Amino acid sequence: MTALLGGTFDPPHNAHVALARAVRDQFAPERLVILVAARPRHKDVELDASTRLRLAQAAFPGEEVVLDEHERTVDTLEHGPWRDPLVVIGADQFCDFLTWKDPDGVLERARLAVATRPGYPRERLDAVLERLDQPERVLFFDLDPIPISSRDLRERVARGESIDGLVPSAVAALVSELGLYRST
Repeated sequence: MTALLGGTFDPPHNAHVALARAVRDQFAPERLVILVAARPRHKDVELDASTRLRLAQAAFPGEEVVLDEHERTVDTLEHGPWRDPLVVIGADQFCDFLTWKDPDGVLERARLAVATRPGYPRERLDAVLERLDQPERVLFFDLDPIPISSRDLRERVARGESIDGLVPSAVAALVSELGLYRST
């Protein structure tokens, strides 16, 4: 089985790495593919796609890291080489799943692995499940929360603060070496 973990990775951080590790531990995929969104639809990105790809490669050594040129998950799945992959998302993303382009089409092409955190309101998840044609294709797994966001990291760097310990050391080194996220 192939698991797909997508994101903007602007920059990738330790919570992303923990999520990838949890997917490996929980589902034991033969392949874990990190998909860097070239043109994310719902997020502004500070860095170009090739730089974010390079950061993701530094964050996930040994994993397959590729640039995803599609703007929607259903398109990525339709044009990708994977057969019935496992698409990894967070609980908050799952609560917005019904607003995605063709959510039932996504579930026809893939299963979802939804990372939940302790105390997350199960009724919010159940409300989405009830409206899906194939709710059995949604799998939940627990992930301890790591309070890090890419936006906060960008702001820390802009203020001249360290991001050591919040991102993999190779990412921190690359951010420093390339002078990324510094305020001008």
